Amino acid sequence: MTNLREFISPERAELPTAPFARWASILFSLSVLTFLLSLAAAEAVLFTASLVYAIHLLRDHPPIKFPPLKLPLALFCLTTVISLAWAANPTVGWFAVRKLVLFLILLLAVNLVVSAGHLVMLYRALFLESALAGLVAACQFVRQYRAVRALHPGKVYFYMTATRIHGFMGHWMHFGGQQMLMYSVLVAFLFLGVRRAKDSRVIWFAVAAIVATSILLNFTRGVWLGCFVATVYLVGRWRAQWLWILPLLVIVGYLAAPRLVRRRVAILRHPASDPALSIRFEMWHAGLRMIERHPLVGVGPDNITEVYPLYLPPGRAPEVGYHEHLHDNFLQFAAERGLPCLAAWIWFMLALVVQAWRIRRRLASDPAPAGAHLVWLVDGAIAGWLALMVEGCFEFNFGTSPVLMLFLFVAATPYVVEQVAARHATGR
Repeated sequence: MTNLREFISPERAELPTAPFARWASILFSLSVLTFLLSLAAAEAVLFTASLVYAIHLLRDHPPIKFPPLKLPLALFCLTTVISLAWAANPTVGWFAVRKLVLFLILLLAVNLVVSAGHLVMLYRALFLESALAGLVAACQFVRQYRAVRALHPGKVYFYMTATRIHGFMGHWMHFGGQQMLMYSVLVAFLFLGVRRAKDSRVIWFAVAAIVATSILLNFTRGVWLGCFVATVYLVGRWRAQWLWILPLLVIVGYLAAPRLVRRRVAILRHPASDPALSIRFEMWHAGLRMIERHPLVGVGPDNITEVYPLYLPPGRAPEVGYHEHLHDNFLQFAAERGLPCLAAWIWFMLALVVQAWRIRRRLASDPAPAGAHLVWLVDGAIAGWLALMVEGCFEFNFGTSPVLMLFLFVAATPYVVEQVAARHATGR
């Protein structure tokens, strides 16, 4: 990694030859590279890439590749649109419907990331951006901590967890979810792929340390848990005999952690005293009542706020806090879009990980695997999937555009690796 020209030039040479396909690939790459920096920029460039790719399809009529997910994804989109018809306020629900276009990331990634070098270059750039976001977040933490210590010395924990670091994102949950996904793939690179890299390992371990520190200072326990599960999977892939060390490292890490981190964990023993937990219990009970009354179509996309007080016990006012979603992927889809939509989503998510697992197994079992040097990316995608699903039990991360966009790119990675390996094997 000596200079930017060396970093990019080989991958530019491997871009599609058709002019509109080449520009669509470049624009999609730029969109991916803005996922961690600006949601508005990422969506704008993604829209432009989609438009240019559509022109390429109409002009050149190339074969279109799409992961074998069409039926569950179509059912998920269909049940989302159907639930809108029964929404208390259909107008606000259209935002969730418009968000379905983000699934184009799966299509664009598989068709426009055309080489191993291109894919690895995107991830290396994302790793560096994640570290940059982590450094910005660390500065935010220091500035916030000093202000809180000066103004509220007796309530440092309260203020540091009420408003948290967010990097380049507008909210700490967006930042935490993105860093969690990048951590998952980065650890896969460190454990399984860095030996094949030409770069200094010290650089990437420093990058990982910055990303991990930013996750710790983010104080989002669901993200911590997701990262831990991803680490368990990756350590199992790397050195399974070392798995027994992880619980010991967790204990040592907890004892050595700053007081704020230890308190963030210790308060789990007293959920009633933690507003973040107590409000979740209230929301989850309200969500179950919504499902009970509207099992087929839910209360409507993005309509939780509209009807939330109706599903509380009689005479009880909502606990002060955020009520726009239920802080759980499973409950959220069932409550706002119905059980059929939840079933389609579960089918879609299971299809992603099962197919990724099969791709990994094929690459690993091939006596002369063309994509062996990219297996770490498939493992990183599986680890990211595990992290998102675990954290999604405590947060509606699938409904957050910055996290969803990055996740869809990570989830598309095994299919890209499979196609790159197939091209290499056939000499195309």
